[in-house]
Amino acid sequence: MTASDTHKLVIIGSGPAGWTAAIYAARAQLEPVVYVGVPKQDPGPVLPGGQLMLTTEVENYPGFPHGVTGPKMMEDFQKQAERFGTRVIGEDIARVEFSRTPGVPHVLHTSEGVVVKAHAVIIATGAVANWIGLPNEMRLARTGGGVSACAVCDGALPGFRNQPLAVVGGGDTAMEEASYLTKFASTVYVIHRRDTLRASKIMQQRFLSRPNAKVLWNKVVVDVLGDEVISGVMLEDTVTQERSRLDVRGLFIAIGHTPATRFLKDSGLEFTEKGYVALKRRDSYTNIPGVFAAGDVADEHYRQAVTAAGMGCTAALDAERWLAAHNVH
Repeated sequence: MTASDTHKLVIIGSGPAGWTAAIYAARAQLEPVVYVGVPKQDPGPVLPGGQLMLTTEVENYPGFPHGVTGPKMMEDFQKQAERFGTRVIGEDIARVEFSRTPGVPHVLHTSEGVVVKAHAVIIATGAVANWIGLPNEMRLARTGGGVSACAVCDGALPGFRNQPLAVVGGGDTAMEEASYLTKFASTVYVIHRRDTLRASKIMQQRFLSRPNAKVLWNKVVVDVLGDEVISGVMLEDTVTQERSRLDVRGLFIAIGHTPATRFLKDSGLEFTEKGYVALKRRDSYTNIPGVFAAGDVADEHYRQAVTAAGMGCTAALDAERWLAAHNVH
């Protein structure tokens, strides 16, 4: 591969962050190449386009007064990026060899064994929701049947209003999601496998102070019930093993997220305690020159489409300036 075969910019990932970065980079004539990945189970569905591919209605993204489906939004993001010349490749980046020296390109290895070189790289691979892994849970999550991993994204939808809803988890994220749902639901059940919550006291109190909040202790979900939409869950007591049915019209899994960074093992990148790509300042710069990160892969706090898109914009602008400063045109 000659120097002329080295890309100016490669973007790894195809959610809101990746496509926004591609739009800005393409308009800046950086000729970006986006590796969108391939569908897989991990154990839940992981699709090119990210978590929004499992979201049937997006009502909180500006510019869509009547809402839009997640897949349609990602389709339009991609079309906009391609309109300005973005090249799209349907492969995973399986391994990376990042250069520490500006001017010496980074080397990326695809899932098909192709070697790719790039002067700058934007990592936008997102974070994958942790699922229980039950077959009907996965099916209803894919089809928009009332199973979700983001209450803030989906909880205000009409189908969940004034209905009994359940949240699985016991940490701060579960308490935050459950507290949010109490604004809309008739009752919010928190299903927790132990007899004490792991969440901070203030987060527990925020939820437990709501009149429609209930905690089901020592319970795990062993089956999700329903055909087209969820009708309930089957619970098992972790102490007595007794089973019982709980009728709910929505199930929110809040047992954490795992940043999609396994391919970055031994890359030299710095990560946070929770495994997210660590950013050096309020920008997209990582600890490696010419490597930037955007979206949920570097954001353990917000994980929203609009914040991911904003981070994608930041990463493209940072990459453009970095490439110009190192005379890559």
